[in-house]
Amino acid sequence: MPAPTNDERSLFQLVGELPDTVSTLIKAEIDQIKAEISYKVKHFGIGAGLLAGAAVVGIFLLFTLITAAIFAFALIMPAWAAALTVGGILLLIIGVLVWIAIVNFKRGSEPLESVESLKADLDALKGTGDYDRR
Repeated sequence: MPAPTNDERSLFQLVGELPDTVSTLIKAEIDQIKAEISYKVKHFGIGAGLLAGAAVVGIFLLFTLITAAIFAFALIMPAWAAALTVGGILLLIIGVLVWIAIVNFKRGSEPLESVESLKADLDALKGTGDYDRR
């Protein structure tokens, strides 16, 4: 008797093949996810490397612009005074950036209102805390 074709298999045969079929599908999905993640990580790494390279070139650009500013000021004052002037301007910029950073750190370190509200609610449920007892 010839082997049954796909259309002639019994319900029991189909149910018996179900775990293998599901296992094969899950393995195929996992392999596809691995391939997609590998692709994304590769391109993310390339992008991050190129961005780091651009940052290095940007630092050289910054040094070049600072030097150009010193040379520009040297046209109207002695070179040493021009260098000190540009240095003072850079020091002022650094000071402003540090001040803004400190303000943001202070804002970020404030306790979360939702956490404080949750603590107050828990205290109220326990019957402790600062609330009006009537």
